[in-house]
Amino acid sequence: MNLDVLSVFVSPAFYAAIPSKVELALDSINAPINDFAWGWPTVILIALTGLVLMTGLGFMPLKRIPYGFQMLLTKAHVDSNKGEITPFQALMTSLSATIGTGNIAGVAAAIAVGGPGAVFWMWLIAIFGIATKYSEAVLSVHFREVDSIGNHVGGPMYYIRNGLGPKWAWLGSLFALFGMLAGFGIGNGVQCFEVSSALATFGVPKLLTGVLLAALVFIVIIGGIKRIARAASAIVPTMALLYILSCLLILFSNLSFIPEAFNIIFSNAFTGKAAASGTFAQVLLIGFQRGIFSNEAGLGSAPIAHAAANTNDPVKQGTVAMLGTFIDTLVICTMTALVIITTGAYKTGTSGADLSLLAFNAGWPGTGWIVTAGLVVFAFTTILGWSFYGERCTEYLFGSKAIVPFRLAWVAVVVFSSVAVERNVVWRVADTLNGLMAIPNLIALLLLSGTVFSLSKNYKFSN
Repeated sequence: MNLDVLSVFVSPAFYAAIPSKVELALDSINAPINDFAWGWPTVILIALTGLVLMTGLGFMPLKRIPYGFQMLLTKAHVDSNKGEITPFQALMTSLSATIGTGNIAGVAAAIAVGGPGAVFWMWLIAIFGIATKYSEAVLSVHFREVDSIGNHVGGPMYYIRNGLGPKWAWLGSLFALFGMLAGFGIGNGVQCFEVSSALATFGVPKLLTGVLLAALVFIVIIGGIKRIARAASAIVPTMALLYILSCLLILFSNLSFIPEAFNIIFSNAFTGKAAASGTFAQVLLIGFQRGIFSNEAGLGSAPIAHAAANTNDPVKQGTVAMLGTFIDTLVICTMTALVIITTGAYKTGTSGADLSLLAFNAGWPGTGWIVTAGLVVFAFTTILGWSFYGERCTEYLFGSKAIVPFRLAWVAVVVFSSVAVERNVVWRVADTLNGLMAIPNLIALLLLSGTVFSLSKNYKFSN
């Protein structure tokens, strides 16, 4: 072989260029699909589904939020013969998958592109998303099965097949395929990229971050849902509480600016003012997209975790499940947004996690480390939660023999995504996969809405 050619293959620059070349190829394939899958058609379908379910339920999910918290903290509806984890662990597992970069980098990106008004539309889609998340969990528990190795399995693929009948089985398989692939985007690629990027600002090499993160992920996911649930139940509440308290500390120090922040959010929501494109449509779209990305209501991911809960009561588990959307978007995302707006950081032109970091340091100098810590921890738990979702989708398609190969592939993608170089490509691919998995689930939710209404109607909400 010519020495000049050989020198190319041993050059570090050659390997450094590989991620960018792969990303360019991915972006060229992804772009036209993204316009549909994560554009107005899917966003409107998600909003419409939430509206249909909320009105059909008579706004019951909103009225029963306190009841949901009560059920979360009681063991009265736990049946040890049904499911592998407690209702609390099921919620923490689903929250581990939703509380992630969307709450820190996603909110900041929404404000950077759509202006503060985008936050209003995040709130609105979340309110109706509470009914969507409730319905997903109700159907998931109601139509779940026991697999070949004795685990309770459920989710959209199962309530499509068992609820709509064999002629709709293709739609369930389509969801499982998209869900398996989406996990590598929203639950793995985006999370690892943001973590490695954040730590790189402190001088930590991206490859080192990827290797260490992959090792930690492997240790947990090799133990299956029980180990994932235990890790999520220990990490998620602690880190979420620390993050919320840190936001409140900054907000109390800027108390006089909070009313102005809400005024800016509401006024910008309908004008397009401060949006990158200056249009109302941009504000609305980015708000809906980031809200959906954050809480995942309508994507069909969370019900996969709730199907493993120790319960034989679909409605009660549904009231626990819907708390995920409330906590994720209406509490944690709101905290992040208010910090960014009250500190004025949104005017700097910064975006993503960098904007949240800037806002924290501006609001209370030296607190930026909390953003980095939150990003790392939340992303780690998201990788764990989504590994379970992807695993269940893979098992549905290929059987239990595919579980170990999937876990190994999942760990490998952790490393690859950590050394990616282009943020926009990573996010766009994740968005596309989100939209593709949402479509089969939304169709099923609308077709099975009568079952949700029937199970919920005249239900006795007692302890």
